[in-house]
Amino acid sequence: MPAPLPERTRHADPVPVRPLRRPGRWIAVAVVIVLAVSVAHSVATNHRFEWDVVWEYFTSRQLIDGMLTTLKLTVLSMAIGVTLGVILAVMRQSDVWIIRTVASVYIWFFRGTPVLVQIIFWFNLAAVYPTIQLGLPGLDPWISMDSNQAITPIAAALLALGLNEAAYMSEIVRAGLVSVDDGQMEAATSLGMSRSRAMRKIVLPQAMRVIIPPTGNETIGMLKVTALVSVVAVADLLYAAQVVYSTTFQTVPLLIAASLWYIVMTSVLSVGQVQLERHFSRGSTSTQHESFAQRFRAAASRFHASDRRTS
Repeated sequence: MPAPLPERTRHADPVPVRPLRRPGRWIAVAVVIVLAVSVAHSVATNHRFEWDVVWEYFTSRQLIDGMLTTLKLTVLSMAIGVTLGVILAVMRQSDVWIIRTVASVYIWFFRGTPVLVQIIFWFNLAAVYPTIQLGLPGLDPWISMDSNQAITPIAAALLALGLNEAAYMSEIVRAGLVSVDDGQMEAATSLGMSRSRAMRKIVLPQAMRVIIPPTGNETIGMLKVTALVSVVAVADLLYAAQVVYSTTFQTVPLLIAASLWYIVMTSVLSVGQVQLERHFSRGSTSTQHESFAQRFRAAASRFHASDRRTS
């Protein structure tokens, strides 16, 4: 039986815990704030930026139509890329070597050529194939169409962006599938699940934790890569700005207005990515992160507790 504590030890006041002072950190914060305020003041007061023109064209019909075209290109290109990427990822894991080889060659080719080159190539497809025909060799074609009419600037942009994105998405999806232990599939099939149901119910939900973050990055990257389609006169956001400043010669204000729209769209996509990551990381303690509101409440609680100790 342990001996009772002395009377002085039991009734002694607890030793106050004081936070460690870090003067260097406060100096660094002050320097950063001063620099940030200086840059913001310089940008805000420089009349050469023509902020009145920026706000005028930021809400103009031309730029809003271009922004909608950019969003449409992003959504459709990512839909093509994700769909084809999943197919390629499954092909890469096939037991048939020729299927694996075809998928590998596709990924190698589209990752090895610049997106801008692909956009220009698809836009000029009529130079090598004046007529697009679908059918079996030696038989009459089922479908025949003029390439100049079929490959419009929008079609060329979607083909280039979607096919190129599929090469990257296939590797992202494959990495997610490989991250799930093979025992998960074996356990599911031993319980009587079919392989397709085990894939949907067991493997994919776990693989999504790996797939979602890079897919979000690819979507945000695609939003900005769509600016390349302006070279084939697709009326996206950048092209709309170019059309305006080619007549008004207000290049910088129009580029700033277009950039603000890009920042707004990427911010919205980033919020959606965070929500998706939280949804698919439920139950995983290693991938859960506190939100800003949670961190603010925790910091306020710590400050309140510290204030009570010192008072």
